[in-house]
Amino acid sequence: MSLIGIAVIGALVFYAVSIYNRLVRLRNSSENAWSDIDVQLKRRHDLVPNLVETVKGYASHEADTFEAVTAARARATSASGTTDVAQAEGMLGNALRGLLAVAEAYPELKANENFISLQGELSNLEDAIQNARRYFNAIVRDLNTACDVFPSNLVAQGFGISKKDYFELDDATERSAPQVDFGN
Repeated sequence: MSLIGIAVIGALVFYAVSIYNRLVRLRNSSENAWSDIDVQLKRRHDLVPNLVETVKGYASHEADTFEAVTAARARATSASGTTDVAQAEGMLGNALRGLLAVAEAYPELKANENFISLQGELSNLEDAIQNARRYFNAIVRDLNTACDVFPSNLVAQGFGISKKDYFELDDATERSAPQVDFGN
């Protein structure tokens, strides 16, 4: 084999290794980004019982609303996989909107320091979840593109690196954070 042939083969191997390394970095970044989403969702799940208990103290006759929030939280905490988590979180978001709508009818609740603190924390968490979701989806977009385009698609298939699902919400009303501003 000639020196040129060896150089070409060496360049191709180097190129394939660099593609593989890029794919691995993207896969690992997507897993890290998913972990960030998971942390924010766990914080949200931990906040929900406190929010429910605070509202319960003022609106104890709203049992259906409290049950809906509790059931949605239970489903969200047990969901797995991007699509299932997105659906469960959408249901939890809808249930929280219902809970916050109940709270709107109780002026003394809206003035409660604990509730004000919880609503602020929820608002911050919703922002953090949105940012984590946006970052995750950007990494997934880059990974999926790399898995689709030539020649990196050949390397991805050869090493079993596959595309990931986006963290998307099904319902357009879920795309906005729950309204948590109770100021008059």
